[in-house]
Amino acid sequence: MNKIRVDDCVFCRIADGKIPATFLYQDDEIIIIENINPVAKVHVLVIPKNHIVFNEIADSEVFLGRLLLSVRRAAEIKGIRESGYRTIINTGKDAMADFEHLHLHVIGGEKLGDHL
Repeated sequence: MNKIRVDDCVFCRIADGKIPATFLYQDDEIIIIENINPVAKVHVLVIPKNHIVFNEIADSEVFLGRLLLSVRRAAEIKGIRESGYRTIINTGKDAMADFEHLHLHVIGGEKLGDHL
């Protein structure tokens, strides 16, 4: 996959090492980092290294499968695979998405409320 970055994107800058983050995992295409504003005991982000906008994805089923399986990897790393976790993708301003760069929230480590 070609390197696609956007200069003013926080996640692109994290992937390039220009902004510090607590990395839990990374490979050629995906990073898993701690969220700096957690909403639960465990809150990590699974992020493609390339700048991908969810509503603009075409023909990426294999990559999206790898990205989704990385959620399970994040849960395993944080020790919440067996107890359960929530996975969220916020898309667009009505969903309160702060960034267009596709990223998945993995939340758990405690009993979560029934909202969402």
